[in-house]
Amino acid sequence: MKFQKLSKIFRNNLIRIICFAGFAFVLFLFPSPNIYFQTFSSNFTSGDSFNIDLPSPPPIPINITGAVVPDLTAEGVLIIDLPSYMIIHEKNADEKFHPASTTKIITALVALDHFQLDDILTVGRVETEGRVMGLVSGEKLTFESLLYGALVHSANDAAYAIAENYPGGVEKFVEAMNRKTVALHLDNTHFNNPIGFDDDQTYTTPKDLAKLAKVALSNKLVAKIVSTKSITVSDSDFTYFHALTNVNELLGKVAGVAGVKTGYTESGGEILVSEVKKNGRSVLFVVLKSVDRFKETKDLIDWVFGNFAWKNITEIIPANH
Repeated sequence: MKFQKLSKIFRNNLIRIICFAGFAFVLFLFPSPNIYFQTFSSNFTSGDSFNIDLPSPPPIPINITGAVVPDLTAEGVLIIDLPSYMIIHEKNADEKFHPASTTKIITALVALDHFQLDDILTVGRVETEGRVMGLVSGEKLTFESLLYGALVHSANDAAYAIAENYPGGVEKFVEAMNRKTVALHLDNTHFNNPIGFDDDQTYTTPKDLAKLAKVALSNKLVAKIVSTKSITVSDSDFTYFHALTNVNELLGKVAGVAGVKTGYTESGGEILVSEVKKNGRSVLFVVLKSVDRFKETKDLIDWVFGNFAWKNITEIIPANH
């Protein structure tokens, strides 16, 4: 009985070996159609070189006059040329500050990850502290209307309504905000509310805020909204109408200013994040804890565009170097 069992195992193994050998023989005779015997030929010889067409690096800003940066009260400053992401000027760029209403930038990005523009959101508890758009409890608006309220009017009630309608409410929304900071590598940023109220656990740095603004501006809808001077939105039944006005005084007054966001709290001081498009250039200005954000940002805009020239690398470093 034992012999018969061993004999059966031997026969089965012999059959497997014969089948495998037959399969290998067929592949050897007809190698081209199968992946097992494909060969990868190269037309390159040892003397050949590779030609890889890389895009030319963007021109970089150079201070051609030597003019020094204007005197500023702002405690945190960062000016970045967006295409090259070269820092033009920085002051306490890694220091933590209260972000105030610039928090609404990440509020918008987190909300855009979840809501559709035509989603109808219902206002629950109405936030009345600080700047508001005048929402009414029970009012129903599209997410898009609330997004305009939060980014154009910097309305605290709009930002709160967005967060309140998120699955799990405001608490889960704030958790999503902090997950977003990790995903965007904002290593020195944390939020404890969706509005920007001062809090020991709500902080950012000029560098992180610049990164956040750059991401936001890559979203065409956000870029459009933050450049809107004024707009009127209504609830879904056209019962309530809300006139929204951009807080950024430079928008429409200083050529090239295209947003981005203002902020102010007692502890955070005056804050302004601005994108300026001028002479074919795009520059981001971040001013934190200033006593006059609009004047100081305008002074910085004049300083950059009045004294800097954008030059290609080959103009700075000769090709033979």
